[in-house]
Amino acid sequence: MRERLVTDLGAFDGRRQGTRLSAMSYVGAGLVGAALALLLAGAVVALVWASRRRTVALAQNNPTIDPLVERLIAQLPIGAAVVGPHDELLGHNEAAVHISLVKGTRLGYKHLLEQARDVRQSGSDFSGDISREAIPGEPPLSLTVSISQLDEDQLLVLGFDNAQSRRVEAIRRDFVANVSHELKTPIGAIGVLAEAVEAAKDDPTAVERFSVRLQRETKRLSELVTQIINLSRLQSAAPNIAHEPVSLVDVVEDAISNCREAAEDRRVQIIVGDLQDVTIAGDKWELTDAVTNLVQNAINYSDQGARVAVSITAKHDNGEDVVDVKVSDNGIGISKEDQERIFERFYRVDYGRSRSTGGTGLGLSIVRHIVMAHGGTITVLSLIHI
Repeated sequence: MRERLVTDLGAFDGRRQGTRLSAMSYVGAGLVGAALALLLAGAVVALVWASRRRTVALAQNNPTIDPLVERLIAQLPIGAAVVGPHDELLGHNEAAVHISLVKGTRLGYKHLLEQARDVRQSGSDFSGDISREAIPGEPPLSLTVSISQLDEDQLLVLGFDNAQSRRVEAIRRDFVANVSHELKTPIGAIGVLAEAVEAAKDDPTAVERFSVRLQRETKRLSELVTQIINLSRLQSAAPNIAHEPVSLVDVVEDAISNCREAAEDRRVQIIVGDLQDVTIAGDKWELTDAVTNLVQNAINYSDQGARVAVSITAKHDNGEDVVDVKVSDNGIGISKEDQERIFERFYRVDYGRSRSTGGTGLGLSIVRHIVMAHGGTITVLSLIHI
């Protein structure tokens, strides 16, 4: 640009003076042109520099995040936000909104904002759990958060809601503890009975008695292990449930057949109510197992001479076609507190009765997961509160 400007000025000066200009005049004209070019170049540089200073000043007054950072946080599976020098949000992703890491134009809650200010002032990064202050009508919230400095003015805030992972971990711990306890009981009994059989080898009557109890405990252990495996499978992300046409009448009839012997032993009458022939998409063996567990549970918690009724009713509810499979009894009843827990693993309303009937405490939990895997719901209603 400067070379083109000098040439133009020299040519213009030459045309103006014509042939009267001497060689020295040409040199002088060139110097003048060069000086003007330098002045103009200096003006351009000064304008560019002033423009840059104004751009920096505008950026400081209205800071923005680097486009690469913006693209990166948009792809993160956890909540991410960039906070400016005045606690304002410069950018965030959808996950940050979902877990309340951000709210409006600020960070989501007071304690999080205070921690971000501490990081800005101290220059030291933060990583840990931050709980939200109590808000009436809203559940408690605790986020695992990492706050670090991107530059002198901007902070990067990352967070994820660890409540779900904590619940899963708590359930896992409880499950392992319960399984260990439940397995120890029959295993210990089998060991004791085996020793008793050996000690009574010269007493046929005692050997027979211990052998019967040994078989009972072995059967209970086998059933417990099978149910633990089934429950673990049903709780997995892919429980491998078939979706084939299934007649619920066949399911109920098979379930009643499975429980007929237990009902006769306890002198409980099974009454078959109205069975509307309904076909659904599902897994026949899983559904049969669920209804069998319900009927068996009703038998176990009913006194001798009681009745257990089973029915199938199709109806139209809230714009949808639904079907109810009901298992009812006139047994001992369930307290309000127990009604909320009977579908938990290893929970028993009456531990003594469960032990005498060989119950594992997993039956109703398995039923619930089978029903959920088929897109249904299960409820309990007790007209007698114990």
